[in-house]
Amino acid sequence: MHVFVTGASGWIGSHTVDDLLAAGHDVTGLARSDAAAAALETKGVTVLRGDLDDLGALARGAAGAEGVLHLANKHDWSDQAATNATERAAVETLANALVGTDRPFVVASGVAALAPGRPAEERDPSPFTGVDSPRGGSENRALDFVEQGVRAIAARFSPTTHGVGDHGFVAYLAGVALERGMSGHVGDGSNRWAAVHVDDAARMVRLGLEQAPAGARLHAVAEEGIPTRDIAAAIGDALGLPVTSIDPSDASAHFGFIGGFFGAEMSASSTATQELLGWEPVGPSLLEDIAAGAYAHAAAR
Repeated sequence: MHVFVTGASGWIGSHTVDDLLAAGHDVTGLARSDAAAAALETKGVTVLRGDLDDLGALARGAAGAEGVLHLANKHDWSDQAATNATERAAVETLANALVGTDRPFVVASGVAALAPGRPAEERDPSPFTGVDSPRGGSENRALDFVEQGVRAIAARFSPTTHGVGDHGFVAYLAGVALERGMSGHVGDGSNRWAAVHVDDAARMVRLGLEQAPAGARLHAVAEEGIPTRDIAAAIGDALGLPVTSIDPSDASAHFGFIGGFFGAEMSASSTATQELLGWEPVGPSLLEDIAAGAYAHAAAR
């Protein structure tokens, strides 16, 4: 299959591209910088220059592909309105290029806020609709196109997709710990985060592209829920720092933008995904990665 990938040089995207290539697929990757283009070309990926604001490039990439993986996002926490609007426009552009083709269109999403009070499951619909909602309601918007002949699929990722080289939430938490001289958790730290190793996530995305039916919601989740106090303790042990409870009212001041996330319950199941795709996570756990030093050299904010 010829696959067009946005976010092809990013953390999850780069591992997914490697998995696609190993499985024999041809890949075209969107690249917004010379460095990203060079990295993709070294792997044997065809490069399409552009970014998420270049709707013409997105349309061309999707129209010329047999499948599309949308893994890019601006992640601009200082301007969420613009980020959400860009995400929604990108999804609509990619999907419109696939109308009537029955080609797969996998859109990255998340497990947060799907099922308050219990682990989120694949059957849980996203509550986010409209351009002003998180990620511009892109999951639901993508699934709208199933009725127009697009094999749209939602790939929901854990709050941490971990591994050596990860620069996401756990790396940020490690950076905050280094800056503050302590590794903190919010309140009693009993709230849980789902987790998955990046290689397992990449394989799930590829299997979803190949096998999942239109309208499927897939969960890239290996560990249903790790108490955030255990995550903080592992970071503290790895960095040689004490572990401290942060009052919920002080979470934003202590952690910055991630304070609300780190104090939230974000557990999820992937039982249905594993059964549907025959996918079994095999990578190291989050705590194993932290203990092995995957985040020991995280830079402070």
